Amino acid sequence: MSTYLSLHYHIIFSTKHRKPTIHSAWRSELHEYLGGTVNGLGGFAQGCGGVADHVHLLVGLKATHCLADFVRELKKAGTAWLRERQNDPDFAWQEGYAAFTISAPSRPKLQEYIHDQEEHHRRRTFREELMEYLDKAGIEFDAKYLD
Repeated sequence: MSTYLSLHYHIIFSTKHRKPTIHSAWRSELHEYLGGTVNGLGGFAQGCGGVADHVHLLVGLKATHCLADFVRELKKAGTAWLRERQNDPDFAWQEGYAAFTISAPSRPKLQEYIHDQEEHHRRRTFREELMEYLDKAGIEFDAKYLD
């Protein structure tokens, strides 16, 4: 029998200290770059969006990918792009990330959610959003590490 996989992840990470350094003037370029990086790393970009202090991605990965290595390389590439293209030599992502597995039926709704980040964050903070995701996934966390 052949091997069939559906390994889709909702990945979220923020800027260091949650500083609002991802400016709206070039934010979509960053999202496109991150999507291209996902593809370049052998993944499948299915959505990328965010606001001034964080990004969301929906990615499909192969069984041979190690999630931690994948996210490390993605963040490293994004950092280099931001430092060079946006002339921000001090830019950095916050350590860590959140990643949640996504079922096939859930992907369209998540893609819409990622696309509508600007509107969504007019009503909720990143912290509130992340806490809800962690709670829904049954992940125990210490709130002091969310900032």
